[in-house]
Amino acid sequence: MALEICVKAAASAPDVLGDCPFCQRVLLTLEEKKVPYKLHLVNLSDKPQWFLEISPEGKVPVVKFDDKWVPDSDVIVGILEEKYPEPSLKTPPDFASVGSKIFGTFITFLKSKDANDGSERALLNELKALDEHLMGQGPFIAGEKITAVDLGLGPKLYHIEIALGHFKKWTVPESLTYVHNYMKSIFSRKSFVKTQAAKEYVIAGWAPKVNA
Repeated sequence: MALEICVKAAASAPDVLGDCPFCQRVLLTLEEKKVPYKLHLVNLSDKPQWFLEISPEGKVPVVKFDDKWVPDSDVIVGILEEKYPEPSLKTPPDFASVGSKIFGTFITFLKSKDANDGSERALLNELKALDEHLMGQGPFIAGEKITAVDLGLGPKLYHIEIALGHFKKWTVPESLTYVHNYMKSIFSRKSFVKTQAAKEYVIAGWAPKVNA
């Protein structure tokens, strides 16, 4: 039986998959584990009543396990690993937090109006640390095989590439070759291409935050 999952619909296109990296993380996990699922696209700017009844905080993703709707991508991915252990996507504990500060530093830099506030340097430092890790460990964070940590970080790097490219004309430095190769190998996976939001919806999703 297919698992039911509620995810963000695209801004201005309620029938199209939206730009939530946490939703994509769960969809990637389902795709990599070949678990059948049924998608419910939710318009987050006008949340339907049925959705608020299953997700009172109005957050996505939520997945239905045994008649119970479960929120939070961390929790969902953990349950999926337990229920569908093959292929294993478990990340060794030593590597679980690699790259975990990248998304936060990206948001600060994206919203920054001051070129000298250090936000660009903070993001570069995090990306450089990832590059050094991949140089010694790659091609993925835990080595040869893709694991949960990559499926969490990949969608965030996709947002970084699109949003910073559009709003700041900024790209990940070419010198970070391991990060570039890592992004290429994740973005070209069948599971990623199938679950990614279109570029214009990623831009539309970030626009209100940039212009705030």
